[in-house]
Amino acid sequence: MAPPGAAAREEDHVFQPDPEAIVWRLHLRAGPDAVYELLATDAGRARFWAEEAVERDGAIDFVFPGGLRWRGEILAREPGRLFSVVYYGGSRATFTLADDGAGGTDLTLSDAGVPPADRAEVTAGWVSVLLALKAAADFGVDLRNHDPARTWEQGNRGN
Repeated sequence: MAPPGAAAREEDHVFQPDPEAIVWRLHLRAGPDAVYELLATDAGRARFWAEEAVERDGAIDFVFPGGLRWRGEILAREPGRLFSVVYYGGSRATFTLADDGAGGTDLTLSDAGVPPADRAEVTAGWVSVLLALKAAADFGVDLRNHDPARTWEQGNRGN
């Protein structure tokens, strides 16, 4: 990053510069405990992430519109601070939560180990998931379309 007042250089504006991980940051008005509940519970994940996302035997069985399924092992959980799960292609999706000092949450998502061929789609996919998380956490709104005829695989971005 260029210092304040300095001219920005092209190399200062690299999108997703880490070749080993996709990293997104998001601020939420909801506190870390509320955000953690959305990530770490069946009912919470169903509010923003997948049609179903039930935990069984230390893993989450995700079911998406159109019938797409994924089973991801839960790697780590620290209430109010961290939730990590194996995601598509065996990547490691880790949500780190920090209190912003004003009752909200600064969330960092790092998805490490995404296969290079899938990186562009997964990068976009996380934007969809994170916006749905923000809508659920901060406004109690579900942005998803829940329509099996309009899925991600068909080019629709309504989760």
